[in-house]
Amino acid sequence: MTGPDRTPAAPAPDGRAAAPATGRVGSAVVVGAGLAGLTAAAGLTARGIDVTVLEARERVGGRTHGLLVAPGRRVDAGAAYLGDRHTELLALVKDLGLDTTPTRMLGASRFVLGPEGTTRDGRFPPLNAVALGDLFEQLAELTAAVRPDAPWLTPDAARLDSLTAAAWADRQLTHPDARLFFPLFLGEMMAADPADISVLHMAFYLRSGGGVRYLNAFEGGAQQDRIAGGAHQVCERLAGRLGARVRLGEAVRAVHQDDDGVTVHSTTGAHRADVAVMALPPLLADAVEYRPWLPVRRVGDRTARGCAVKATLVYPEPLWRAHGLSGWSVNAEGPLLSTVDDSPADGGVGVLTGFVTGGEARRFGALGTRQQHAAVVEQAARVFPMLPPPTALHITDWVNEQYSQGCYAALRGPGDWLRHGPTLTAPHRRVHWAGTETSTEYFGLMEGAVRSGHRVVAEILARG
Repeated sequence: MTGPDRTPAAPAPDGRAAAPATGRVGSAVVVGAGLAGLTAAAGLTARGIDVTVLEARERVGGRTHGLLVAPGRRVDAGAAYLGDRHTELLALVKDLGLDTTPTRMLGASRFVLGPEGTTRDGRFPPLNAVALGDLFEQLAELTAAVRPDAPWLTPDAARLDSLTAAAWADRQLTHPDARLFFPLFLGEMMAADPADISVLHMAFYLRSGGGVRYLNAFEGGAQQDRIAGGAHQVCERLAGRLGARVRLGEAVRAVHQDDDGVTVHSTTGAHRADVAVMALPPLLADAVEYRPWLPVRRVGDRTARGCAVKATLVYPEPLWRAHGLSGWSVNAEGPLLSTVDDSPADGGVGVLTGFVTGGEARRFGALGTRQQHAAVVEQAARVFPMLPPPTALHITDWVNEQYSQGCYAALRGPGDWLRHGPTLTAPHRRVHWAGTETSTEYFGLMEGAVRSGHRVVAEILARG
């Protein structure tokens, strides 16, 4: 991977992708030791292919990350949730000897959507039900119309991909409660500022993830469970199986191909193989130098970073439960736009995870550490006035993380899907693409990352 000052790769002189190389694949370099890269590496290794995994960080896991909050207890500072439709991830969890635990939602919710906070049962906010119902009906109509396998072929795709979600909301949402709730909803679902994404991307993301109702649900939905002990363990155990094949602290700068193979140049050396798998977020993948040049870039001028910062508030135990609260909150003002109870299932410590998303994540990320901590503690006291100050607070800023450049996933802006969608997974000669942003199934989720790794294995095996 390289820094942001590198000139993006230009198209090949003739504007066409070179013909893919043929012949049996005996070796591969996988760039990125997140879920997608390690899934691909494990699959290729199991089929007798010699694999080297290069990871820029000094840890594996990518956008999963386990945060130590008490002796022997970690919680998710990155990707965390899964549901029963996430079949490939669940199979991997089982194969690795891990378990899942339900996301606890028992108790009342807190809402601070105006001058005063409100406590009420359930997760439906104290806003106009008709206005929110109309909002979700319009989102469902958009979602139903999109082609999840090829969103650029959706009827009226050109118009939908030219219009931002913010512009759509300005035209379609008339009630102030719908206008208030819409960016909060997109922040929770997509870590997106409505001004950053096209309507086509919004509709595709919601459809790809199983629809609005499934994505938004805990029990019976995409947020039903967590991996006991933290999602980072999936990558750690996959890497453990691969052993010395995984090399940390090797940021990739360039990928050069010729008729006989591919050479991946990192900060510490060069690695030769038959093929390369780029399992990186697209903003990072696009910054690598490719020879031959990419016929189409991986991102456009309007592609944005996923806007998510996690604030992990630690308490001696889940104290909110004694007050009949679930730990869930929704707030009109930041930094914490929502919170959820992420306490370890075996007890011993209480954890509230606060989500700073959308435009608020950019503003919050620009503050100094002391300012960030003060803002979170002050808001937590307003949302949960019955609780003492947290005993510890951890901030995980994914927006400004060098080797992620955003989370949950890159945000496709106006024009991105029509320009880049048709080449999303097309190999560039000996270079294959993985990562949740390359999956049209469960895009942006851990399930999408795992499925992209399986797809790449099948592609490489099909080369001969």
